Amino acid sequence: METMINGSETTTIEHFQEQVILLTKQNADLVARLDKYAEELAEAHVLLEWYEEQFRLNQHKRFGASSERTDMEQLCLFNEVEDIASPMEPEPELETITYKRRKKQGKRGVFLEDLPVEVIEYKLDENERTCPCCQGPMHQMSTKERKELMVIPPQVKVINHVASIYSCRNCEREGISTPILTAPMPAPVLPKSLASPSAIAYIVTQKYDMSMPLYRQEKQFNRLGVDLPRQTMANWVLLSSEYWLDSLYKRMHEQLLKGDVIQCDETPLQVLREPGRAPQTQSYMWLYRSGRDGPPIVLYEYQPTRAGSHPAQFLSGFTGYIQVDGYAGYNKIPNVTLIGCWSHARRGFEEAIKALPKSARKSQNVTARKGLNFCNQLFDIERDLKELSPEERYEARLVQSRPVLDAFLAWLDTESTQVLPKSLLGKAITYCKNQWNKLTAFLKDGRLEIDNNRSERSIKPFVIGRKNWLFSNTPRGAKASAVCYSIVQTAKENNLKPFAYLTYVLERLPNIDINDPAAVDELLPWSPTLPEHCRVRSKS
Repeated sequence: METMINGSETTTIEHFQEQVILLTKQNADLVARLDKYAEELAEAHVLLEWYEEQFRLNQHKRFGASSERTDMEQLCLFNEVEDIASPMEPEPELETITYKRRKKQGKRGVFLEDLPVEVIEYKLDENERTCPCCQGPMHQMSTKERKELMVIPPQVKVINHVASIYSCRNCEREGISTPILTAPMPAPVLPKSLASPSAIAYIVTQKYDMSMPLYRQEKQFNRLGVDLPRQTMANWVLLSSEYWLDSLYKRMHEQLLKGDVIQCDETPLQVLREPGRAPQTQSYMWLYRSGRDGPPIVLYEYQPTRAGSHPAQFLSGFTGYIQVDGYAGYNKIPNVTLIGCWSHARRGFEEAIKALPKSARKSQNVTARKGLNFCNQLFDIERDLKELSPEERYEARLVQSRPVLDAFLAWLDTESTQVLPKSLLGKAITYCKNQWNKLTAFLKDGRLEIDNNRSERSIKPFVIGRKNWLFSNTPRGAKASAVCYSIVQTAKENNLKPFAYLTYVLERLPNIDINDPAAVDELLPWSPTLPEHCRVRSKS
């Protein structure tokens, strides 16, 4: 009996132990599943925050202001009194100053000075100049003037060049041969064509300065009573670019490589008929321009890809400074010093702030705001050093900008371990750390700029034009567009009127030796020999 009882107790204990082990395993499985769910929930929460961040950023890009001006800079205008107030300082004594101020000349009179003037006079007839009171004759005592702007729309007319041919009648009667003399006639810009320098200059200016596609120009010419197909205009642009404007382009390229600072950028371009490539394949238009010193030079170059070998080939022989964004393709350029762009670095923190909820954007305790403030300090210093010489700017940067950079780097090292790498703030911090050597390289020379905005402004006209004409038909057309954009934008940078300048050079180039560098140099946009009617009058 006792044996049975003991056996039953043993069985019960073993069963209880089995249940405990089973429950322990189940509990461990539940804990593991809970840990897994918690981890997945945390990942989902991070992903949700990332999507919300991207959504707010996209909403701001779509509906918000595109300016990157810091909001706090605007807010400080309203508490200026509190910012500059010093209660410890004694109040200044009041002083009364009386002065007379000459009224400034209105802007209307300034910009009308260089315009041609047509005077229309209104006078009364003799029989109307009788005094209504005493019936005596009246004399002119003064005048009343009113000025208006009169706009003359484009007009098209035919220029018929007729060269007289001369011969000797005496030789015709008695001589063995008859000498013939022909009056000299300027060479045509395109032989056996109706194209004139002004017509080509107008088409090029409308497309590459005013971003008007050829099909719209075709309609405009039709309204002027001229049947000028877009194919004909395209041929005129192609041929004038290849025959004449390319010689200017090559000389500008040579002058660019002689400088010490070049800024670069690139943007997509679609070319429909590239050999061996689908029409929707993306090509690129590369931009190269001079820095703040020397004559402004803006050059575009079409290339089928974004490979780093293209800028390396275009800038072959250049050994100075090249200021770029963070694209790694520029690393293939040999024997140069790459300079980073603080506008790109600043933009990362700006986007991180824009992606925050509205309630948190203006807080100074936001981490992204602290990074943005470091960037703003550097830009404030540069603004104050703008008028200094390169040597003075170099020395001032070492004193003022270097401490800010050191503090910023220490802050980046600290925050990089506390933010998510794939968040907008994490990407901004990573960009700055990866580009740090390039971002601080502007300290090496006072001629260098803190950002690459000069090249971004220069590539913008092409981007605006691309929105209108969408694509290039052939590589040949893309190359011609690069040449025309280069001539037009460089002319504008040198304070020239693109239409007047293009008309002038297209009149001269067919009548000079384009293989003579000295002759071509006289037609470059910064040449002092250009006529005054090609220049824009300075408003200063």
